[in-house]
Amino acid sequence: QVQLVESGGGLVQAGGSLRLSCVASGSIFSINAMGWYRQGPGKQRELVAVFASGGSTNYADSVKGRFTISRDNAKNTVYLQMNSLKPEDTAVYYCNADLKISYSGGYIRYWGQGTQVTVSS
Repeated sequence: QVQLVESGGGLVQAGGSLRLSCVASGSIFSINAMGWYRQGPGKQRELVAVFASGGSTNYADSVKGRFTISRDNAKNTVYLQMNSLKPEDTAVYYCNADLKISYSGGYIRYWGQGTQVTVSS
């Protein structure tokens, strides 16, 4: 059984910073991409940042220059450093990972349960 568990969310004032973490655990053979999505009130879930296994990263235009995604492959962990936070960043943040649970299996996308980030003005 595979679990993705996020942590680090909370309430912060505009201009502040938060660091989110997401740990993948369980019967994991390998992990390809890991990333962060968010869903604000009344909005659809959207990509925030993704970190591919080859080392490439991709960011939503709205967070470029403010957020940084990183990963620790040895710990099956992905991080999201969020600086200069704005009220519009308020959302539930979800991590995901494309991973295999066996050598012969295919990559499957798993999701965490989400962590709330609230930015006050």
